[in-house]
Amino acid sequence: MSDVLPQDVRSRLQWSLLSLRVGVFIVMFVWTLDKFINPGHSIKIFEKFYAIAGLGENMAYVMGALQLILVSAFLLGVKKRLTYGLVFLLHGGSTLSAFNQYFDAFNHLLFFAAWPMWAACFALYLLRDADTKFTLGTNR
Repeated sequence: MSDVLPQDVRSRLQWSLLSLRVGVFIVMFVWTLDKFINPGHSIKIFEKFYAIAGLGENMAYVMGALQLILVSAFLLGVKKRLTYGLVFLLHGGSTLSAFNQYFDAFNHLLFFAAWPMWAACFALYLLRDADTKFTLGTNR
């Protein structure tokens, strides 16, 4: 891609992708912290939106630890195909699991914020090789 785009466009693209990556990370990091700080909330979310009952606090902590590893690797640009792909799939699952909330839109307006974030995850996945600003991973 570097030989196709002019330097100024390439630079703006890299900064844009970095801002998307950091923005997605912030949301997912707070969701991760929620599993540690308020595991009961995570348990209720899994019951309501994923029909998984009886998760338990220990499982919330385990999921939080795994999610912390994933979102940290995502932020650092490590194994982009895997980490960006998993973030896209996980956020997509979260977005679609709340589908009933969209039918009562004006009582669940904040749920609609999930769609542009999912689009950002998709853009990051598609453009992962161009996302090189402050990453530890390789381009391929």
